[in-house]
Amino acid sequence: MRIAACQTPEILGDVEAALACAERFAADAAGADLLLFPEGFLQGYLVTDEHVRRHALALDSAAFADILQRLTPVRPVLVLGMLERNGERFHNTAAVIHCGRLLGAYRKTQLVPGEAVFTPGDDYPVFDLAGVRFGINICYDTRFPFAAAAVAAQGARVLLVLSQNMMPRGKAEHWKDLHNAIRADRARETGMWVVSADVTGERDAGRVGWGPTGVINPDGELVAQVPLMTTGFVVAHL
Repeated sequence: MRIAACQTPEILGDVEAALACAERFAADAAGADLLLFPEGFLQGYLVTDEHVRRHALALDSAAFADILQRLTPVRPVLVLGMLERNGERFHNTAAVIHCGRLLGAYRKTQLVPGEAVFTPGDDYPVFDLAGVRFGINICYDTRFPFAAAAVAAQGARVLLVLSQNMMPRGKAEHWKDLHNAIRADRARETGMWVVSADVTGERDAGRVGWGPTGVINPDGELVAQVPLMTTGFVVAHL
């Protein structure tokens, strides 16, 4: 199984641009079985009530069906972060898509205080691909060992982590080397590979996203990483 973890620019409120970005990565990572994208990738992780209400999509909506149709020619499985509308609720969600078909979704269970617009999820679905079972955590989930353990308990060998660490510059500088340390703890505790995807670049309001996007083996060793502050991908051969 080959997983391509994609470090992308931040795209806010432009689904067309996000889809085009995903298509480019899919073309560049030819031969990958799965492509992993950051948290909130599809509509942009801007956690304001206005942005979420304007851009969130229901998984059974016509607009999301159009997105699935657009992605039909993409052969690898895609794991895309998105803002989900679920009736009167909103979720920070990872959609699992293959050849234009929605295989399932994971809703972030552990929300930071700034994510009050979202409702947390309550389960940890797993998926099978090429003989390998994987599950998902989203960003802050990884601070809680039980979130990774819930995936491992179902026989998963890989934990996919969608992140969006666009932070005020000082905070980003403090955290840039700590994200992998936390992920490495989860790998050692569970015996899973941990593969992460994040955004990079700068936002107008003095925010910066360093990444990191990378692959950590079950011993907690970082075995591949996209260079900080660059777009690109790394491939995990499992």
